[in-house]
Amino acid sequence: MDDPSVPNDMAVVSPTVNLAEIRAGSYYDSVVLMLLQRALSDLPGVLDAGVVMGTPANKALLAQSALLTDDLEDAAPEDLILVVKADSEAAGRSALAHVDELLAARRSHQSDGYRPKSLSSAKRMVPEAEWVLISVPGRYAADAAREALKLGKNVFLYSDNVSLADEISLKETAAGKGLLVMGPDCGTARVDGMGLGFANRVRTGRIGIVAASGTGLQTVMVGIHLLGCGVSQAYGTGGRDLSAEVQARSAKDALAKLKDDAETDAIVIVSKPPEASVAEDLLRDAASCGKPVIINFIGYRSTQGQEGVAPNICFAETLDGTAETAVRQTTSTDSQSSSEEGPLTSQATEPPCQLMPCPQQGTYLRGLYSGGTLAYEALFLLRDCLPSVRSNGPLPGGLHLDNPHRSDGHTIVDLGGDAFTEGRLHPMLDNELRIRRLLQEARDPETGLIVLDVVLGDGAHEDPASELGPAVAEAIASAAREGRTLPIVAVVIGTDADPQGLDRQVEQLKGAGAYVFTRHDDAVRAVTNAFAGEGADRPHRSSRQAPDVPKTAEPAENLPTFAAINVGLESFSDSLRSQGAEVVHVDWRPPAGGDERLASLLTRLR
Repeated sequence: MDDPSVPNDMAVVSPTVNLAEIRAGSYYDSVVLMLLQRALSDLPGVLDAGVVMGTPANKALLAQSALLTDDLEDAAPEDLILVVKADSEAAGRSALAHVDELLAARRSHQSDGYRPKSLSSAKRMVPEAEWVLISVPGRYAADAAREALKLGKNVFLYSDNVSLADEISLKETAAGKGLLVMGPDCGTARVDGMGLGFANRVRTGRIGIVAASGTGLQTVMVGIHLLGCGVSQAYGTGGRDLSAEVQARSAKDALAKLKDDAETDAIVIVSKPPEASVAEDLLRDAASCGKPVIINFIGYRSTQGQEGVAPNICFAETLDGTAETAVRQTTSTDSQSSSEEGPLTSQATEPPCQLMPCPQQGTYLRGLYSGGTLAYEALFLLRDCLPSVRSNGPLPGGLHLDNPHRSDGHTIVDLGGDAFTEGRLHPMLDNELRIRRLLQEARDPETGLIVLDVVLGDGAHEDPASELGPAVAEAIASAAREGRTLPIVAVVIGTDADPQGLDRQVEQLKGAGAYVFTRHDDAVRAVTNAFAGEGADRPHRSSRQAPDVPKTAEPAENLPTFAAINVGLESFSDSLRSQGAEVVHVDWRPPAGGDERLASLLTRLR
């Protein structure tokens, strides 16, 4: 869509026409809508396009881009809105006439045979499936999860905007049935060798993970893989699970599963700082599990002191350090058993050092993150060097960014936050918003250094560096035209087993001029050194050699067939199939065509 930040006096004045169409009750997931919008935008004569469901947030987004017409105000949340801005009425009408053709082409490409209309029908098709993945709009997600639990299935609940009361109710129901609910707002997991949602392809091994953080879990899994070891199971819980209200219900259930799992030797627990009483309660459960437990609550300090909470528990400060400590616990020898020894080495492949220039005097750091936990960890690691960093997700007592769309001094912004994702795809899937923000920061003379994360894996953008790389090069060139040097740091979280290819992504970003790291803590330390005036003097390590530890099995080898039911994003079905899973995709539509009163009546009549 058009960049609303471009001044009107810079716009090219030409006659345009906005043509719109509403398709009542035509539901499509957000990935399909994004692809359709891009296809329409590429048609001759089309200057801009909007393809969204008719939610209030989406209407506001259309209005911001000058695409909202008066007749679209009446669209319901379950209605499909199609709008094009064209250089002529003929071009606009021609574009809208192509919609059905474009949708039919995608259906043909995505065809996977008969799609059931309900979960009960899907269960009959694949009775062995133990998991249901749910990524429908939040107002419908709890009902879909209840139905899955009633059918005796575990739930991976990606949907957000699920009420706290519904979350507690679902988790209580699951516990009573011996099932697990991961989520809501659970972005990633690894179960029986299969990645769910946004997940990296890593070795199967003997380290289990419980995480109330999607990118936190991914970073630890990737770190374990790059250090030559592997993961048994990795359970997400959703970001609210360790709150005072939810009381770590999913985390405790997942911990119990790993305690009883004969294939798990050590356990990792990762989260942003939990409610203190909940953390102490979870620590007691961890202390009694009889296995080594590595805790990373990102800056959390136990009221009992981190030393001696229990002999089987140790704390790690960074996500990469968490992976190192877990690997030591499963590969310890007489000469390598202490968590105080130097860092292990990994299979990252970049050159061993890079000389980064110091930011110019009076300029600021701008962090553009797609991973909320990585943004939070960056704030934690920068707190001593740059105590005045603002963020839309600050540390407790930290400075809040009043306008998340505009940086103020040193800024770390989570572009996966609600202000950016309501009504549009997450930045791990769609680079458009981050590219726009990257170029905006590059034009700002107060920007001295930019850092961004690039998270790979199934479910994520198929080739993020192909879009981010040119944007990085343009940002550097834009600053150079104004006589400024603009270092851009990119940290790539992924493995060479991921479909995007770690090496390929690293090389594209390096070729664009970025300073590339595969460990987030290394990247943030390099930024810290640069602002401390050490950037020109000290080489920054961004590569580590493979450790001398026994490698565990490669991904998905000799594992039983995994079966699942998917309700929502088609990309999750595609991801599971590409990993060798059996998947039945439910052709979900809002119940009663989105009429909430009628849907409630039908539910009571069942």
